Amino acid sequence: MNTAETVRRTRTEETREEFGRRVASQAERFREALESGGFEGGLKIGLELEGVATDGDGRPTRAPTSAFGAVCERELGRHNAELNTPATTLDPEGVKSQVDALAGRVGRVHEWFDDAGCRFVTDGLWAVPPPGGTIPYLTATHETDGLEVPTNISPAARYHALDADITANGGVELDVPGCRRRFPNILVESFATSMQVHLQTPPGEFARYFNVALRVAGPVLALAVNSPFLPPDLYRADSDPELVLEGPVELRLPVFESMNVEMPGKVRLPPDIEDIGDVLDRLVADRQCAPYLREWDTDSPREGFTDEYWELLHKQSTCWRWVRPVLGPEGPRIEFRPLPAQPCIADVAAFQALVAGLVHGVVVSNHPLAELPWQTARESLYAASRDGLDAELHWLTRDDDRTSTADRLYPELFDLAARGLRDRGLTGDRIDRLLAPVRHRWESGSTPAAWKRDRVRDRLDAGTEFQTAVVETQREYRRLAAENERFVDWPA
Repeated sequence: MNTAETVRRTRTEETREEFGRRVASQAERFREALESGGFEGGLKIGLELEGVATDGDGRPTRAPTSAFGAVCERELGRHNAELNTPATTLDPEGVKSQVDALAGRVGRVHEWFDDAGCRFVTDGLWAVPPPGGTIPYLTATHETDGLEVPTNISPAARYHALDADITANGGVELDVPGCRRRFPNILVESFATSMQVHLQTPPGEFARYFNVALRVAGPVLALAVNSPFLPPDLYRADSDPELVLEGPVELRLPVFESMNVEMPGKVRLPPDIEDIGDVLDRLVADRQCAPYLREWDTDSPREGFTDEYWELLHKQSTCWRWVRPVLGPEGPRIEFRPLPAQPCIADVAAFQALVAGLVHGVVVSNHPLAELPWQTARESLYAASRDGLDAELHWLTRDDDRTSTADRLYPELFDLAARGLRDRGLTGDRIDRLLAPVRHRWESGSTPAAWKRDRVRDRLDAGTEFQTAVVETQREYRRLAAENERFVDWPA
């Protein structure tokens, strides 16, 4: 079935009704399997890391198609690629395997892309305009099978179906300091790339871990911020650079939330859950987006977990939340999604260890953070996206005191992360080495977003025009990311 036919079929009422019936039925079977102890569970970790293919001048370019399925996978834009690490146990051997797998897979992606004449860069939001400019790149279309589609969205039919569904009543709108624009498709989201930490839990403990993950999202994001600039040709010609420089330090959040074309938005922080049953109920109730039936891809018999729950898992992939439950063959896991992609391998590994250790540390120590009001946790997430380490973040201390004092929050946060990793068998020295790239950010007050702002200011003070200052800073980011193992080693 061609792309045009796939898009048309996802838009029919017949498809929506059949898809909805299958999702509800599969959710009920999953619930029954959980109740009968049909999933192994256990504490395991994994990772997804997204990036952008860039040409010799640092401009987005098409990722080599030969790499997909070999060393990485497709993502929304033709310039995007994603790599994954296999799940491992949360213990010393499993953590080592994660770091080794991450380094090995990133290395292979770099080799593959280098051979194709481009460079793989991991960043929160790539801000060098494509050749010809950002607007022409985002709005270019071509006809395929009688359907007009965005040229630079990946050719997989599901991405075009997703775009058609979200933009059915118009495009998506981005409104940030210096830029208020409506785009005819969802491709602007492809400039924002992330790292996603996965934490599998015992099914009976999933709700505790999930609710804790909601409450650490803000403070962890404040350490990770990496997206203070859009491609500068998206800003209004009369925009005051100072307005942009004082804007949010993590634009990936508003860029992704631009896809909230209906309310409540599909991209948001979800509320607490009481048990895994809430996860299934919410998944069934979530607004359908580009419903897709398995037989459109294959008519082979359904065998194994993915086939048995095919439509349920497809709907899950469009249930975008900043902390998302993910159903897998061994049970549910948490997908921690607020973090922008980080510049270096050690940074990515540090945040994976921080998130897993911190969430587990809060649970295993019965820390009162779980009682922090959900609305307060939500405020912290958006405060972190605006102000990074300067944000007003909310915390409950081990003495059950409410605080927004960073000097009380972060020492305890790192202690809890270390506690969680120690509980899983990691030694103190190993924990210190793993977390050092992130801990140093707190101690020095430096993040990739702050570094970018400072570099742009320096260039402006030297007389450089704003657009050029942003582009030169991004190119410097790319160079330093390739030359260093950790962000903390970059020149201040």
